[in-house]
Amino acid sequence: MIELVRTPQVARGEIPAPIFRHLRRLTDVGGLYEHAEGVTPRREHGYCLDDVARALMVVCREEHAAELDDLREQYLTFVLAAQEPDGRFHNRRQLDLTWSDTASVEDCWGRALWGLGTAVARVPHLHERALAGFDAGAVLRSPHRRAMAFAALGAAEVLVVLPEHREARALMTAVAIAVGRPAVDEAWRWPERRLSYANAALPEALLAAGAVLDSPSLVADGLRLLGWLLDEQSRDGHLSVVPTGGRGPGETGPAFDQQPIEVAALADACARALSVSGDATWQDGIDRAIDWFASANDLGVVMSDPVTGGGFDGLTPTGPNLNQGAESTLALITTMQHR
Repeated sequence: MIELVRTPQVARGEIPAPIFRHLRRLTDVGGLYEHAEGVTPRREHGYCLDDVARALMVVCREEHAAELDDLREQYLTFVLAAQEPDGRFHNRRQLDLTWSDTASVEDCWGRALWGLGTAVARVPHLHERALAGFDAGAVLRSPHRRAMAFAALGAAEVLVVLPEHREARALMTAVAIAVGRPAVDEAWRWPERRLSYANAALPEALLAAGAVLDSPSLVADGLRLLGWLLDEQSRDGHLSVVPTGGRGPGETGPAFDQQPIEVAALADACARALSVSGDATWQDGIDRAIDWFASANDLGVVMSDPVTGGGFDGLTPTGPNLNQGAESTLALITTMQHR
């Protein structure tokens, strides 16, 4: 048996603000490298719109940080280059800057709209270009729940500054149908047979739609679903999130490998619930997400590099996967933006 060396838990007051050093290391003129070996970008794997769109959202959230303007420009340029005239998006970009896939309305579409919507709302000098890209993509619909949820979260951003934006409001109506209502089975409230990835984006989209459409029933559904999800992914007072293989009814944790993206989605959703409901108890969910990176997890290990600002790629049965890829680094930064 491998003996796990536990890192001393980080005190809440010592949890750092987001650090963008490693994100810059993963970024070059072509985009944001998807994978890393340790801290070294694995260039042979190229770039991924899923990550670049998330990165655009993250740096635009730091709306008063002028030192991130170059990253905002690079990421916005990438996202717009990934879009076809009909509004669909490519996801995979090679080192020669060609696209190796067919444009679609899968997750990359939804995440692109989320990133573009955040740029529209928060960075005035990007507003016009980002809105043009958002408008082209927002007329489409995806058959996938999470893609619709991501797109709706972008629409929520647009509606902050353009409250009568027709396509953004239409997306909010569509996402309420796409996500569905909590199941009647109290033991398994989830609208899918299994929990998979970025699960909390679904109730967060319901909360955003309920707020925009002035629908108390949608807000209630979102709060009920998020509360169930938070309970389902907590153990002994800390987060114990679903593994890469997901989790279904009757399956119990802890299970591995746990992914930082799930923690970040919970942080975002709990912050939304706090904002929409005014109920301070949702702060506990945010705190659990932050503390998961600081070692309040199933193995008691720190899940980030305090020097680089990189997030570790997953919590395995024997400790952290020490590679610092784009998704995990962005999940860390996203979560720490709520500290």
